Parts: sequence; structure tokens; C-alpha cells
Amino acid sequence: MSKQVKNAAGRFVPIEINGEKQVPYKGVGKYKPEGKKFAPKIPTNANFPTNGNKQVPTIKEALIKAGLKDGMTISSHHHFRNGDLIMNQVFDIAKEMGVKNLRWFPSASFPCHEHLIKYLEDGTIQRIEGSMNGPLGKFTSQGKMKGTAILRSHGGRYQAVQDGEVKIDIAIIAAGTADQFGNANGVTGASASGLLGFALADSQYADKVIVITDNMVPFPCVPWQIQGNFVDYTVKVDKAGNPDKIISGTTKITKSPDRLLLAEMTANFCEATGIIKNGFSFQTGAGGTSLAVSKYFGDIMREKNIKARFARGGSNEFLVKMLEEGLIEYILDGQTFDLEGVRSMRENPNHTWTSPFTSYNYHSKGNFAAMVDVVILGATEVDINFNGNVVTHSDGLLMHGIGGWQNCLFSKTVILPIPLFRNRIPVIVDEVTTIVGPGELIDVIVTERGIAINPLRKDLIEASKNSGLPIKTIQQLKEEAEKICGIAQKPDFTDEIIAAIKWVDGTVIDVVRKLKKKK
Repeated sequence: MSKQVKNAAGRFVPIEINGEKQVPYKGVGKYKPEGKKFAPKIPTNANFPTNGNKQVPTIKEALIKAGLKDGMTISSHHHFRNGDLIMNQVFDIAKEMGVKNLRWFPSASFPCHEHLIKYLEDGTIQRIEGSMNGPLGKFTSQGKMKGTAILRSHGGRYQAVQDGEVKIDIAIIAAGTADQFGNANGVTGASASGLLGFALADSQYADKVIVITDNMVPFPCVPWQIQGNFVDYTVKVDKAGNPDKIISGTTKITKSPDRLLLAEMTANFCEATGIIKNGFSFQTGAGGTSLAVSKYFGDIMREKNIKARFARGGSNEFLVKMLEEGLIEYILDGQTFDLEGVRSMRENPNHTWTSPFTSYNYHSKGNFAAMVDVVILGATEVDINFNGNVVTHSDGLLMHGIGGWQNCLFSKTVILPIPLFRNRIPVIVDEVTTIVGPGELIDVIVTERGIAINPLRKDLIEASKNSGLPIKTIQQLKEEAEKICGIAQKPDFTDEIIAAIKWVDGTVIDVVRKLKKKK
């Protein structure tokens, strides 16, 4: 690993990763890159069939035609979440062909991709650059990946492709429906996943694009979320994905009384401070507590006859019910978290699909995230300076991806409802294990034993004075957790860097180091 320097978050980060130069985090809004957007090679119509039929018989043939070879970057989207059926097949084929040192660039990976560990071990895949959930994260934490992992937010991923930081050789896009020309969507067909926004950058900037579906329809596939003009090859398979597994453990409303209390306190805080009002906008995350907040928001809105202008998704059954009831005018959806979301997107014109470009790209001329009045997110840890961590646990294991979490921090008010402790380990600490989001962008911490407001938000402190809510300082909450649980032992790391955390502008905000083996 190269020389390390101290960045603006106070963390030591390398100036080179995987042989590529890096820019250390400079602070919120401080990095101002120059230059032009990356552009793929100019294609010529002479290379494509004039009848528009780009279909080839198998995924293997598509990969061969796309020129799969050693050292390439293969990208994929995660709209099927834990129901992805394609990427394991893609790397099975790469192994069969004897291809080595591939970089996998998924918008996220899930436990269903544990199958790929053997290819990380044998060198078929050299490294993963994408959010990792579960077994692949644990494998990386143990220092077993040959290259260094890089984790980006959803918006940061689009930015990295657009800016030329990551050049995709072959993009794999699994779709519910497509035509032979390559137009594709995720809202129709037996394998409908909702939308395909996470594959937008891949389709626009990749050198070669392969669309895979189990529902090949005659041209034109309408609506099209991916345009066939970007697509090189199409393939029909028996099954493109398992929509039933879009729902995972993190996308179900909590049943825990403690977590429901957190959600109710969060909603009450938003009501007391005047955030919930006619025409407001909100976004709730994919976690069980965040989803419960939507339910309590709905209760308040019904009681006070309040209508929201829009809700940012991930969509779920609770947002869909609010839309159909008229409590929300629009859902601006980036990812569907259950099959009700898929149905609504297909049927309701006010349920609009978006992408990381429109929602989250900070090297653009604006994005929706900054227009949202309040966003509800989760975290694995928060420290007394309000810095947030969502990728590692208190034991140091890399177990989660960033998703849209970083991008949402630019909303007008950011609230984190989190338990004071998990498994007898305090969640509020002196210093987070990994900085994923700077404290200046995190406004409110809601715990079951009190609510802490960032001192920078004097307006919220003033608005909540006579609310009757248990307002405390974050230091008080930390001390209360330690009285109950004691001070948690910090994880013990080696010097070896196994993953880098990118900020929304492509700079390196922190790193994750290899855990020492326990004796």
C-alpha cells in the first residue's frame, strides 16, 4: 500500500489504491474536480444488425462476443437484491473460460453471492468495488481479497463512472422484460424488480452492454428504462431473478417494541418541530425502524389533514398505501423494496422511477436529495461529534454497504433513530470505527432514552424546547449507555488496508483495516 496522509476527517488514507491515484477527503463541498465527463468509444451502426435483433443464444456467447478477457471490469446492478440469479452464472462462465483478475463493480452484493468467494480465492475475481453485505464483507475483513475493496454510495458509483474513475468493460443488466434490440424495464414480466436505475450509468458508459431477461417481447419493449441504443447483446434465460427475495431482513418493518418506540419518537419530533406540514417531503431508509417511521408519519398526516408533495423511495407497501390514500402526491423511487412497490410503479403514473444521477450525483447540476425536507436513516455507530458509520460494526467487521446513505445526508434535516446499545454494546461512542458520514451533516440522533440535536442546528433546538420530548446532549446519551453496558472494547486491527470508503465526490474519507486474529 502507498504512502498515507491525514485527510480532513482526521483519518490516515492512502494516496494510491490498486495502482490508481486517490484524492484524500478535503471536507464537505471542498473538492472541485475539473475536466470533462468520461465518454465510451464511438460505436458505428455498421456493427449492428439492421433488423434490430441483437439476441444471442447464451450468456457465454454474449460474454465471448463482448471480448471477456483478463483484468476487465464487469458491472452489475442489485435491483433483485438477494434474488439475483445472474452474476453467479457470469463468473462461473469466466472461470470456465480461464479468465483471471476481474474487477467486479456491483451497485451492491448480497448473501446470495457467497458463491463467488471461491473465485476471489482462486483469482478469477481480483477485487470487488461495490457495497458488500454479509459473507463477502466478512471475507474481505479477514484480508483474503487479493485487491483492495472500494465502497461507494449509489451517487458516488454513478459519479465514479461518469468521471472516468471506473471504466466498465462489460455491463450485465438483468431485466424483467426486454426486446431483442435491448430496450428493457423492471416493471413487467415474471421477474419484475421495479426499476433499473442503478444500471443507468452502466448502460450509458460501459464499453459493452449485455441485457439478460426471461421475458423477451417483440420490439418495442414499453416502457423502457434502459434504452436499446446503448445495448450490444441481449440474451433470453429461463429466469432472470427472484423478485420474492427483493424483500430481505433489512426491508421489513420492525416488530420490536423498542424500535417502534424509536420510530414513534422520531415522528413526534418531526411534528413538534414543524417539519411535518403541508407540502413537505421525506425519505425513510430500508431498515425496519425507518420503515416504521413511515407508518407514524401517516398517522400524524391523517389526523392533521396534511399532504406531502413527495416521498423519496426506496418504495415499500407503507409508502404505496400513503400514495394511494392521497397522503403523498408522488413517490420518486430509486429502488423497490417489496412487490407492492413493483406493482405500484407499474400501475401508478405518480409513482415515478428515478436513478442515482437524478437523485444523488454530486458532480451534476443538482439532485433531488438536497430538496428533501427530512430523511430518516440508520447507523451502526455514531460518535460524540455526530460522525456516522454504516459499513462496519463495533467489532470491526465490514458487513454492510453504503447505499444511498451518504447521499441522503445532504437533505435539509437528517435524523438517525438508533438504539442506545445493541447486544450490550453502546452505539454512541467517542469515535466511530469507520467514518462514512461527517457529523456536520447529521442533525438529530433519536434513542429510546433521549434525543440529541447537533449543536449546529440551533433552529431545531429552539423549536423543540417546549415539546415535552426528552432532549439531551449526545454526551449525556453516551454516558447513559456506558453506565448500563460499560465501555466497549475497540476492535484490534493490523496495518493492512482491506477496503477504502469513498465520499460522494470520489475522495477517500476513511479505510477499513484487516482484523487481527483472536488468540
